[in-house]
Amino acid sequence: MGWKWINGSQMLWARKRILGQENCTVAMDGNVCRKALVCARQTVTNNRSSPFDNLTTSPPTPRIIISSMATSCSISSASSSFINKKDAGLCTPPSFAITISKKKKASRNIVSVMTPQTSERKPSTTGSVKTGMTMTEKIFSRASEKPHLTPGENVWVNVDTLMTHDVCGPGAIGVFKKEFGNNAKVWDREKIVIIPDHYIFTSDERANRNVDIIRDFSNEQNIKYFYDITDRGNFKANPDYKGVCHIALAQEGHCRPGEILLGTDSHTCTAGAFGQFATGIGNTDAGFVLGTGKLLLKVPPTLRFVMDGEMPDYLLAKDLILQIIGEISVSGATYKAMEFVGTTVESLSMEERMTLCNMVVEAGGKNGIVPADATTFKYLEDKTSMPYEPVYSDDQARFLAEYRIDVTKLEPLVAKPHSPDNRALARECKDVKLDRVYIGSCTGGKTEDFLAAARVFLASGDKVKVPTFIVPATQKVWMDLYTLPVPGSGGKTCSEIFEQAGCDSPRSPSCGACVGGPLDNYARMNEPQVCLSTTNRNFPGRMGHKAGQIYLASPYTAAASALTCFVTDPREFLH
Repeated sequence: MGWKWINGSQMLWARKRILGQENCTVAMDGNVCRKALVCARQTVTNNRSSPFDNLTTSPPTPRIIISSMATSCSISSASSSFINKKDAGLCTPPSFAITISKKKKASRNIVSVMTPQTSERKPSTTGSVKTGMTMTEKIFSRASEKPHLTPGENVWVNVDTLMTHDVCGPGAIGVFKKEFGNNAKVWDREKIVIIPDHYIFTSDERANRNVDIIRDFSNEQNIKYFYDITDRGNFKANPDYKGVCHIALAQEGHCRPGEILLGTDSHTCTAGAFGQFATGIGNTDAGFVLGTGKLLLKVPPTLRFVMDGEMPDYLLAKDLILQIIGEISVSGATYKAMEFVGTTVESLSMEERMTLCNMVVEAGGKNGIVPADATTFKYLEDKTSMPYEPVYSDDQARFLAEYRIDVTKLEPLVAKPHSPDNRALARECKDVKLDRVYIGSCTGGKTEDFLAAARVFLASGDKVKVPTFIVPATQKVWMDLYTLPVPGSGGKTCSEIFEQAGCDSPRSPSCGACVGGPLDNYARMNEPQVCLSTTNRNFPGRMGHKAGQIYLASPYTAAASALTCFVTDPREFLH
């Protein structure tokens, strides 16, 4: 038995077509079109009203079943599970029937059209039900000017800040000029932040050209926040130069609770530490945002991570995020928000919260987010004068899953090659011999990261046994290494402690060897060595040589391992 389906929209179109009220066409094949017209013509001839005539919204989709064997058929409403949520609670159209006289050709005739009787629903299930929203959903709601959103909805959001850098900036600029015109102006010159930071201190011509392109564009567009560098031989001669974009964004006051920050870098999610939605986007999207200040985004569902307990003095936020990634895998949070709460999170400094959010993308996360609190507001006091409005998850908010972690039971961790979710206890890798240690990047190159490493070196009093590279994230961090005294050191600075331990002198602030880069990039792995690093990725070739092996760890573990030339649990020196 063959079947064809005609929906209510096609029926309504056919009726209007016959009455001369509709000239457009709808998507249906010839047979369906003819059958819809036959049915509609009969209702007009018999002067019968269509059940769809008085509807102000789309009705439950009826099904017209046409049998090639029988002389009659019926239309029944679609299953309630397919009814659009917007139609829920609307009055149900009355049952109706359309009788068609039998033709000579008995097959494929429509005899009746009807909707089944629906049982009356109780009031408790028919009214609109207001559900709570998560932090991320609330931020999307504000940015899209919609009162309520749920995961999976696609909405146009107004962007508060767009960031790009020397690697992706030229591509985004190219898209902008191609689509909007060579003489087009950006949507808001004060909401765009351009930061050279990746391949800066190199003689590579292409890398230098990229910096020139973003400089020319910034001058052309009069971009307010372009942190330029012209003298690559001495970064201190460039007062506007900052360093790693994700840390500079926070230090320069571009991170604010409740806002949307997009950047052409996957670790833009770092800014979620401030209670805002922050995520990485591609060059095409960035080019569109440059011209419009808007972007179409899908509302992500949220995974909630509740971390409680007093943080042991041998753990850092890097250990927490490695624990989570090892638990859910590198795809466990794909296109999901990762919300971090609990007494442990509340006790973390802003820089530690940034570490936590920085690596959510290594779990596939769309964004990481921490509720803003007194710690957040205190950090922002001297960073920004712009007003902001924090948001918090409702008690009735729905989370896709919730994970609870007792941090008092955790131990120092590493991620073994070649994946951030290849989790292992540091003490289980004590036989892994190292060739070098790298302390730096947006993940592990902040002031507090170096203070933590200095604490281990100070407790040991020994010298490192492998080359140990120190790369501050920003110019401010570099200054801190030479000016801030390390607690318990008798007034010594990080730079003094590093020198006494035999580390390389702190180098120019940048992304350094985290992402490999040109051959002359400082500390790049140009040989198949084994490196323990405070960075965020350990894929083959990430730091240079494709045969290199990278162990990811906290600054505590990095410093302890540098002292032994083996992967080492920092408790050996801290206790």
